[in-house]
Amino acid sequence: MHRTDTAQPRALGDHTWRDRAACRSTAHHRVDPELFFPEPDEVDRIAAAKALCEQCPVSSTCLDAALENGDRDGIRGGLTEEEREQLHGKLGQRLNYARVNEALSGRDIHLTKAERRAVVRAAYQADIPAEQLARMLKVTEAHAGKLYRRTRREIRNRAVDQQKKANEASKTPNNAPQVLKNPAAKLPARDDLGTAA
Repeated sequence: MHRTDTAQPRALGDHTWRDRAACRSTAHHRVDPELFFPEPDEVDRIAAAKALCEQCPVSSTCLDAALENGDRDGIRGGLTEEEREQLHGKLGQRLNYARVNEALSGRDIHLTKAERRAVVRAAYQADIPAEQLARMLKVTEAHAGKLYRRTRREIRNRAVDQQKKANEASKTPNNAPQVLKNPAAKLPARDDLGTAA
């Protein structure tokens, strides 16, 4: 399999990756675009499209673009519509720290909900001003301030919870069984128990 994708996520609105796609038709390399929109029972066309995707240097970027844009039609990034369905549902939970770092450095890229929360937390911990966070996330300064307040509460509450757990762990249990070394009462001898009826 041939891959030359860079680790750097594509910027929003950047479609230059399409120029390097294996499915792009040129004068010397004709590709029928309908190949990538087969019916579910057209196994040969699906296999041919996937074979072309395996050679593509930008297939992971193609898949990311399909997921980020909600594109559910055709074969994208080497996956059919059915194969991508689960990925569409899980996209909101994606947490890629490379994307978080790219956003913090000022790149305009697609971020999932989890990645946006991570950007807010990292920006808060790095003392990045709310106005700069607002530009990064394309929100108002007031909303960026609200995100910082929520993050501050989350961090504070987490610290309180961790302190409570540490205090509970350091306590010795009071309900441990006690062993008497010298019993005060004399236990009856076996002969004193009487006869069983």
